Amino acid sequence: MLTGPFNLSQTRELLAALGHSPKKWLGQNFLIDGNIVKKSLDLAAVAAGDIIVEVGPGLGTLTTTLLQAGARVFAVERDATMAAHLRERVLPAYPEKFSLLEGDAMDYPLAAFPQTMPAGTAFKIVANLPYAISTPWMDAVLDFEDLPTTLVLMLQKEAADRFTGLPGTKNYGALSVFLDAVYERAPGHNVSAKCFFPPPKIDSCLLHLRLKASPQKFVPAAKKMIREIFIYRRKQLGAALKQISLPPGVVPATLETWLERLPQFSCARTDRPENIVPAAWQDLNSLIKNAWKI
Repeated sequence: MLTGPFNLSQTRELLAALGHSPKKWLGQNFLIDGNIVKKSLDLAAVAAGDIIVEVGPGLGTLTTTLLQAGARVFAVERDATMAAHLRERVLPAYPEKFSLLEGDAMDYPLAAFPQTMPAGTAFKIVANLPYAISTPWMDAVLDFEDLPTTLVLMLQKEAADRFTGLPGTKNYGALSVFLDAVYERAPGHNVSAKCFFPPPKIDSCLLHLRLKASPQKFVPAAKKMIREIFIYRRKQLGAALKQISLPPGVVPATLETWLERLPQFSCARTDRPENIVPAAWQDLNSLIKNAWKI
């Protein structure tokens, strides 16, 4: 039975035994600092009985630590060698607590959790997220009816900055808007490249998000519009709106109503999309929802 977390020598031994070299295209930078593994659990306040979704468990250093803490873990792993290793070395020790799905996290953003547990079941996400999929994966998670109460994600700093970008900055975009409506950023933790094998070229961080008391999810039509509008982030908002195609059910009058309401958010139609505050985008979402009678 494996017991995590794994240090550098243990990680190298496991990889050698598997005849496996880290795959750059899968973002396989294996965490070798036990303090960071434990910090992930501390930030997520992992307790016995918690349900955790993990993406890209790899060798299982975080997985086994979560299981040892008494959590039930739903994991999705794309690499066949890593998946076989986890089935052989981890699953037999935790047959009732560990669910492993071999596949692409973009096809199964929450592993087998949605197909296994009843709707409304509370869960958290704790993951050393493969950097290449971080943005589309997060966007996919936000489309689920039930959202995780807590996320603690290992990310490249630039990805974390995009997730939580503020108006007026280069990192502010559609995903920042969607996340701001449902999550608040809690204190996280910076992580040096030296904490991984092989070390990535840039430093990372543990991004810590907590579900808001009254989250406001964006409907598909609003998400599509806002993504398109941000393509023209440097244009004035009024001009940007003329460049996009309106989704079915959204009429020009709805947009005009929204533009007229912008001053209550200290914004104007002459502002650039990158300067429109999250609350104003949420107001657009509400107008579209009401127009649809959702």
